[in-house]
Amino acid sequence: MTPNTDEAFLREVDEELRRDQIAGVWTSHGRLIVGAIVAGLLIFAAVLGWRYWNNSRAEAQAVKLQSAFDALAAGDAAKAKAPLAELDDASAPGYRAIARMTEANQLAQAGKTKDAVAKFAAVAADTSIGKPLRDYALVRQTNIEFDSLAPQTVIDRMRPLATKDSAWLGSAGEMVAMAYLRLNKPDQARAMFKTITESENVPDSIRQRAVQGVDAVDVGTTDQKGK
Repeated sequence: MTPNTDEAFLREVDEELRRDQIAGVWTSHGRLIVGAIVAGLLIFAAVLGWRYWNNSRAEAQAVKLQSAFDALAAGDAAKAKAPLAELDDASAPGYRAIARMTEANQLAQAGKTKDAVAKFAAVAADTSIGKPLRDYALVRQTNIEFDSLAPQTVIDRMRPLATKDSAWLGSAGEMVAMAYLRLNKPDQARAMFKTITESENVPDSIRQRAVQGVDAVDVGTTDQKGK
């Protein structure tokens, strides 16, 4: 059916008005619209460029770390020093942490315990690094300087990591138990050793030492009571 003449006229007027409004907006704000589009494209290009640059840099750091590992695997510790030293200040926290801990392990093997402890301590205190790496660094730091630390310091430092659901129960718990023995607290030491023996996530070697620790504490306690 042919639409009503008034309706057709009003529709044409409405469409014409919209075209005029669009034209007016473009006339008044056309430059701003073009500028916003260009700015958006530039930002998008910058983000893509930054991602490419960041990935390229991370790839270069990975190559350096691998070259250090290859040198160490070949028994050439001297060759590994340069790439590890360059990664000491790497932008990627993970590569930086692994490089520093690798250096620390080399220093510990060479008998330079103070330098090794300092390296591990730096990693443990770096909040930009993931907690698993920081926890590992703290365990290694404490292990290396165990004999020079006050027993209570060892307990305070390792007790949070010596829980049943902790990945570090074996290493941290063993040090906590030994620190309790140094404080002449056999009951706490026995409880810690027992927690280690009951965990299936602890390596067999550490769990076996914990079993021996429980037996040793029981014998020692019996001897003290006998006296």
